[in-house]
Amino acid sequence: MSYDLVVIGSGPGGYVCAIRAAQLGLKTAIIEKWATFGGTCLNIGCIPSKALLHASELFDEAGHGFADLGIDVPAPKLNLANMMKHKADTVKSNVDGVGFLLKKNKVEPHIGTGKILAAGKVEVTAADGTVTVLDTKNIVIATGSEVAKLGNVEIDEKTIVSSTGALELGSVPKKLVVIGAGVIGLELGSVWRRLGAQVTFIEYADRILAGMDTDTAKQFQRIIEKQGLSFKFSSKVTGVVKSDTGVTVTFEPVAGGEAQTLEADIVLVATGRRPYTYGLGLEEAGIAMERGQVVVNDHFASSIAGIYAIGDVVRGPMLAHKAEDEGVAVAEIIAGQHGHVNYNVIPSVVYTNPEVASVGKTEEELKAANIAYKIGKFPFTANGRARANRATEGQVKVLADSATDRVLGVHIIGAGAGDIIHEAVVLMEFSGSAEDLARTCHAHPTMSEAVKEAALAVDKRALHM
Repeated sequence: MSYDLVVIGSGPGGYVCAIRAAQLGLKTAIIEKWATFGGTCLNIGCIPSKALLHASELFDEAGHGFADLGIDVPAPKLNLANMMKHKADTVKSNVDGVGFLLKKNKVEPHIGTGKILAAGKVEVTAADGTVTVLDTKNIVIATGSEVAKLGNVEIDEKTIVSSTGALELGSVPKKLVVIGAGVIGLELGSVWRRLGAQVTFIEYADRILAGMDTDTAKQFQRIIEKQGLSFKFSSKVTGVVKSDTGVTVTFEPVAGGEAQTLEADIVLVATGRRPYTYGLGLEEAGIAMERGQVVVNDHFASSIAGIYAIGDVVRGPMLAHKAEDEGVAVAEIIAGQHGHVNYNVIPSVVYTNPEVASVGKTEEELKAANIAYKIGKFPFTANGRARANRATEGQVKVLADSATDRVLGVHIIGAGAGDIIHEAVVLMEFSGSAEDLARTCHAHPTMSEAVKEAALAVDKRALHM
């Protein structure tokens, strides 16, 4: 079995890389250790979590929002089994779709665990122990990431769960403690809060969403606290103990002080993810590593000729769409083209309600780089469509260079922020200015008008505020 390219891992980066390579005429194979394609994102991450987020939002809206819109219905009853079936059906549809795309593009699948023996040789061990060696001109490592462990806390996926277990709970916990107030914790915590759980977060930092624009994060925190989420900041977990009645979490101030405890039915460990790079034969093959990641150059090439890496196993944000863009780029490079990823214009989204979306620089990053900037803000309370939709929480914030007016960052809190952010992404990809955005006609009435108004506000000439 000889190929032009073998891709290890069928997550968003891996399967997109394989498809693009096949489009470019390369004989391509893909290795996946699971029975289904799509990796963490499609099977136990992005896709199932969004299915539950959407369903739980509708449940919450039916119970608390319909009456104000003139829709009188009985109090909704949760059918968690059917909600989980919706999630499972969504996952199956997506993973089957990836399988269809791979077959359509004549990418040859190999189900089993991949291991690099040397440049040009990959071993695949199937579940029954059968070993196959693939010969290939090029290898792309796209094995993604896994849940980062927390000290000696043992995750059993029943009462102490990772994001995987949090998507499979058989009943709504009365009390849920989430360790970590990052994207994953906030999304899954909000799901179970809407379904009836009392949710408390324990966060090591002094705020939610460390690394996000501080002003945006603080405003968002105030919004979700009003929804019933509670937080213990600047706190470190020192113990998680199971008992017959639940779980006891012990934590104490990071700066030192008296320990406290919280009782919970379920504890969700949401302290981040780490690259999945062990067991792949990387060190034995002589591939340079750093903090668990594969070291790559600007062309995604590792220290061994013919071996490349993309996605969560290399530097940069652990985001599915970043991995996809890298997958396309490396396939084009291997095919002799000029693949490229603009890391300055990669959006990120928190899929809570309201959503939070960002692209480009934060205020803190601009200050650290000594870049003079202007700010334009516009609240959704002043947006006509937001009022009609009862979705007035949040704002649009535009950061532009003081000298050139080039947009350097955009941060949005609001309904549909994950979709609205993309006009800013396109603008920034073409080095557009706040003036460009402000003079672009926006349909009325839409939530997106708030983006135009924020751009106008950069020059202190917002029209509706």
